[in-house]
Amino acid sequence: MTFAANWSYPTAIRFGAGRIEEIGPACAAAGISAPLLVTDRGLASLPITAATLDLMEAAGLGRGIFSEVDPNPNEKNLSAGVEAFLDGRHDGVIAFGGGSGLDLGKMVAFMAGQTRPVWDFEDVGDWWTRADAAAIAPIVAVPTTAGTGSEVGRASVITNSRTHVKKIIFHPKVLPAVVICDPELTVGMPPAITAGTGMDAFAHCLEAYCSPHYHPMSQGIALEGMRLVREYLPRAYADGTDLEARAQMMSAAAMGATAFQKGLGAIHALSHPVGAIYNTHHGTTNAVVMPAVLKMNRPEVEARLARAAAYLGLEGGFDGFFQWVMDLRHELSIPQTLGALGVGRDRIDEMVPMALSDPSCGGNPVPLTRANLRALFEETIG
Repeated sequence: MTFAANWSYPTAIRFGAGRIEEIGPACAAAGISAPLLVTDRGLASLPITAATLDLMEAAGLGRGIFSEVDPNPNEKNLSAGVEAFLDGRHDGVIAFGGGSGLDLGKMVAFMAGQTRPVWDFEDVGDWWTRADAAAIAPIVAVPTTAGTGSEVGRASVITNSRTHVKKIIFHPKVLPAVVICDPELTVGMPPAITAGTGMDAFAHCLEAYCSPHYHPMSQGIALEGMRLVREYLPRAYADGTDLEARAQMMSAAAMGATAFQKGLGAIHALSHPVGAIYNTHHGTTNAVVMPAVLKMNRPEVEARLARAAAYLGLEGGFDGFFQWVMDLRHELSIPQTLGALGVGRDRIDEMVPMALSDPSCGGNPVPLTRANLRALFEETIG
């Protein structure tokens, strides 16, 4: 089977090995003639980035690049990126990388033409309508990991460097106009990042599937996304050059981000403050807290996850599903506790209100409170 296709849901996606070579036509389709490639510091010096800059130059698009992006991007990174965008007289963004590069790239395109501070566009009510939609620059997204799915998202997560709170900034036009999903770009991911990003994709599918909100399309996408993770994440982890596994995980990542329109839950509500304060890897943090959240949510999701277990070929209903998650974490060498990631109990009082105010709370099957969030932090820190 050839893993190559052109999709128009949820946006225009050019999927297949080697399709980074279509960066020129992709920019043309998005209406971009002078792009700024936004990526993180680690990726900036890697061969896949140099090769992409060469392709841009060959297509007459220049070699504009901005890479001052932290692992958890903040408003300082954003201001510097907007300055680079305006100084270079760019007319669009190529958001290139994992979640940090994709999220910040999308925000640079969003904020370059705005006059209000970024926090005015947080995903609260209809705050997105405050933005000048006509001033949002077009975006081409190129993921180099298989986890966040930010390439098909209408929002970005930006950390407030003063308060250490992660904020979700939303606007429908932040959805990239064109996405290039080239699994060859993910071949160089080390096993630990393959595991963490893959578990992020799984967490998106799992929480969307368990969310009580009504969205049957997302429900179906989430279920199939979990199946792809079950079959292909261990293969991608064991052999990073397994292109079929890399392609299927890239699909699962996009599916997870498409599905979580239905909602997220306590896994993300916990991991966002942890990541903002301790700078932990987001997907790995999700994987660490996942068992505790599953146990807490069991009364509300037991029957639903029993159906998922049957679809995934797992016996034992909820218990079988839970044991598979535990076995997968072990296979991927996921740490057992947040304490192993350097998270201490001394800041629980700070993290509980941050978690409670996180937009992800609304999608958890069991209503989240200060008491049960504190219990989750205590259990997961260990």
